[in-house]
Amino acid sequence: MRFPSVSCLVALASTVLAQINIPGQVPVNPVEPLQHRLAYAGSTGMYVSWNTYAEIQTPTVYYGQDVWNLSSVATGTSVTYNSSLTWNNHVKITGLQPNTQYYYIVSNTNCYNCTELSPYTFTTARVAGDMTPYKAAVVIDMGVMGPYGESVASDYPRLTANDSNTMQSLSRYVDGYDLLWHPGDLAYADTWLREYVDGYLNVSLSDSYKTYRLLLNQYYDELQPVTSKKPYMVVPGNHESNCDEGGFTANGVTYNLSLCVDGQRNFTDFKNRFRMPSEESGGVGNFWYSFDHGMVHYVSINTETDLGNGLIAEDEPNGPEDMDSGPFGSYPNEQIDWLEKDLSSVDRTKTPWVIVSGHRPWYAAGQNVSGTICWNCKLAFEPLLLKYNVDMVFNGHIHIYERNAPIANGLPDPNELNNPSAPWYILNGLGGHYHGTSSYPEPLPSYVRYIQNTTYGWSKVTFHNCTHLTHEFISSADGSVLDSATLFKDRQCAASITGNYSSNSTSPSGDKNAAGAIHVSSVFLITMAVIAVLSLL
Repeated sequence: MRFPSVSCLVALASTVLAQINIPGQVPVNPVEPLQHRLAYAGSTGMYVSWNTYAEIQTPTVYYGQDVWNLSSVATGTSVTYNSSLTWNNHVKITGLQPNTQYYYIVSNTNCYNCTELSPYTFTTARVAGDMTPYKAAVVIDMGVMGPYGESVASDYPRLTANDSNTMQSLSRYVDGYDLLWHPGDLAYADTWLREYVDGYLNVSLSDSYKTYRLLLNQYYDELQPVTSKKPYMVVPGNHESNCDEGGFTANGVTYNLSLCVDGQRNFTDFKNRFRMPSEESGGVGNFWYSFDHGMVHYVSINTETDLGNGLIAEDEPNGPEDMDSGPFGSYPNEQIDWLEKDLSSVDRTKTPWVIVSGHRPWYAAGQNVSGTICWNCKLAFEPLLLKYNVDMVFNGHIHIYERNAPIANGLPDPNELNNPSAPWYILNGLGGHYHGTSSYPEPLPSYVRYIQNTTYGWSKVTFHNCTHLTHEFISSADGSVLDSATLFKDRQCAASITGNYSSNSTSPSGDKNAAGAIHVSSVFLITMAVIAVLSLL
């Protein structure tokens, strides 16, 4: 049996897409697999998800380490919701080898006459304690990049004929990072209403539910070259909540949640489309969870609902943004209790880096149309991040790029990036979408170290070893590094369980002393900073 090539499958997907540009039209083959998505399920598991325009009775993934032998089989479930155009198929594969590449195809893959041989691939996570250097990508606030996602707004950064958008950039450099983390605002399907009000979309309000789902499917079709190959770890943002951005008034007309049909409120698509490792980490659905990948413990938190301790979140009933969503925990403090338990259980000798992401920021200079600073988020989360020595926090929501100093209780850490005791805050809401960018007032807060709102881009984080990581802002247009900084933490870590570091890494990996521990002096920070400035994608 010959298996399909990625290029052949993409060609098929493109053919199907061409048939569904009209909302509501179903492709000729309704079980043709589209929108492949991956997510870690521990270091020995992987979630494989994809969409079809009809239900599959037994969604199946065929996989193996040998491209000629995909004899291993895993099955899952097919789920949908009212007003959805597609079915979401989810299969959890267990019993895999960590840090291992597998080939896979899914049910009804129909491309066996292709001349090239190459199913899709995924690589499982590194086990905690593996100190091999690697890179991770982070993108936030990224919407549809196709014809329905273009903008006529005057403040929208324009791309020239030779520029890439963010999805194209992430796809171009997909082999240069291990995973893609997206802390909120996926697709921006709910901006159909704004585009309609602006006169950009010529649609009927009575067909709004079709436009909403069209934008959702177009986004995940566009992102397939990345999500079919790398784990796509998602976090909820406000634009996943419902179909109309929470409502707004334009030209004397007020638009509200009454426009949203059944299935297009309360994070319904977000809940159905993804499977994140909550089962493995004790979290709740796709809303809060954690996972390990090598020397890093990643923590995804929900800033939209479930803040606990009597705090009202922005998207909850009676919240300020009229989203009427959640809560999702079984009791009011479930997320906060989970977060403390999760952070307190981290073995920092195995995963010395602890990185947290949540959509809304509580430290930011920028302004946007749906609220700026999430003060209740600060009250809910910051005490725990400080208590358990979190190293880095990613936020978005405001459509700027802002590299801040490490911050504790509103004040920059006096050590800056040289062994701070406070978390380092990165705000990167420049994935790109119809809204354009946000403004920021001056003077800037004392903790801001670099800020811009004129170029879309994404973050690349390089974990060199247990003491050094480098954050880079990558310009989507041309792949250049527009900002770079290196964080140093003065600590000793147990030797890598692999016994050595990757010999082909371009980043220095530190030294191992006779006791089997790693210690990198602060002098190395200078060297790392120089390397970071000179590094290329």
